[in-house]
Amino acid sequence: MEVKAVTKYVRMSPRKARDMARAIQGLPVAEALKIAQFSERKAANQLEKTIRSAVANAENNAKLSADDLKVKQATIGEGPAMKRYWARSRGMVSRIRKRTSHITVVLTDEE
Repeated sequence: MEVKAVTKYVRMSPRKARDMARAIQGLPVAEALKIAQFSERKAANQLEKTIRSAVANAENNAKLSADDLKVKQATIGEGPAMKRYWARSRGMVSRIRKRTSHITVVLTDEE
């Protein structure tokens, strides 16, 4: 059975977070949490929260054991970008896009 958790509108660039999501894909939940917990990346903290949420969903809603779960899929999608401006010389501006991410983690108990 598959269980899913989504964290939306995380103030982090999706490009910087995707390598962290690729690192935990296919691993057992305990190992994925260890990797996320001991990594110094900003994305690791948000991924850890999302994995813990998915585990809680599996235990409470689907009555699954956390020991049997594996990370089937971890994806980082693009959210809306806040548009800001930076003053430049001669009265011009440069655009700054403050990007957001949507984190999706799918856990499964199947082999």
